[in-house]
Amino acid sequence: MNIGTIQFDKYPVFLAPMEDVTDISFRLLCKKFGADMVYTEFISSDALIRHISKTKTKLEIKDEERPVAMQIYGREVEPMVEAARICEEARPDILDINFGCPVKKVAGKGAGSGMLRTPEKMLEITRAVVRAVNIPVTVKTRLGWDHDSKIIVELAERLQDCGIAGLTIHGRTRSQMYTGEADWTLIGEVKNNPRMHIPITGNGDITSPEACKQAFDRYGVDAVMIGRASIGAPWIFREIKQYLKTGEKAPKEPFEYYLSVLKRQILQSVNRLDERRGILHSRRHIAVSPLFKGIPDFKPTRIAMLKANTVKELFDIMDNISSNFVTF
Repeated sequence: MNIGTIQFDKYPVFLAPMEDVTDISFRLLCKKFGADMVYTEFISSDALIRHISKTKTKLEIKDEERPVAMQIYGREVEPMVEAARICEEARPDILDINFGCPVKKVAGKGAGSGMLRTPEKMLEITRAVVRAVNIPVTVKTRLGWDHDSKIIVELAERLQDCGIAGLTIHGRTRSQMYTGEADWTLIGEVKNNPRMHIPITGNGDITSPEACKQAFDRYGVDAVMIGRASIGAPWIFREIKQYLKTGEKAPKEPFEYYLSVLKRQILQSVNRLDERRGILHSRRHIAVSPLFKGIPDFKPTRIAMLKANTVKELFDIMDNISSNFVTF
């Protein structure tokens, strides 16, 4: 499977773009565990062209994480074009347009999945961005705005006509947010449309190696994207890649091994930012990590981890967690 000139092996698995999650530290970690491609946090075109410093830090990429896609969002053509050109100067392998984010502060202003209510504007932006840069442009979107407007099958063809090099579809509408189950049937319908010739990546509810393999086998997608299931568990990529390659599940490592991965992630964030901000950034991963699932009466320990203010304090709490529980 190719996106532009970038070639992937069979069964490619990507790390989804997630705000406040897929910073460079987490991307590098997921890459080491086998993610075939990683995506940056999404970048506001309006903030980027105004040179907001926090937004500009999202342009940082490293060669070790390639291939890497940089994702932008916005609701107007000119800012999106200008932002696309700025992003291209940062040398990502792919530029991705976010037409899928459902959160109110994005979609409610007409950007992200809000574009599903104005498909003509979505197409206008896509055509303009494709023309503006010399790297492959892809799109990530959803099935439609709500249950009564699932327009993805027709929309996919029209996006393809704009010149995009690939399309990722999250199997929910904007109205669903992240509730309910992802509907992969329409993703499969897009993939199996004989008029589609660009790669189709499926996204939504892939939380295990078996679910990933089923997505490839049942719906025929060219790639699968992993989002929330990777938070606090970057090792999911190794588990999935092992299963896709051999049909066998990877043996579980000792509890301490997974704990050391989370510690490494925390230290990487601290080294990149500073102790206070690095710990704050890592809390989301710690809070939802499946590593601690099933440990009886764990709530006070979880709260203590989330309140820790120093690396030593946080690591002392983590080291005191009993390793006698099977947590997976």
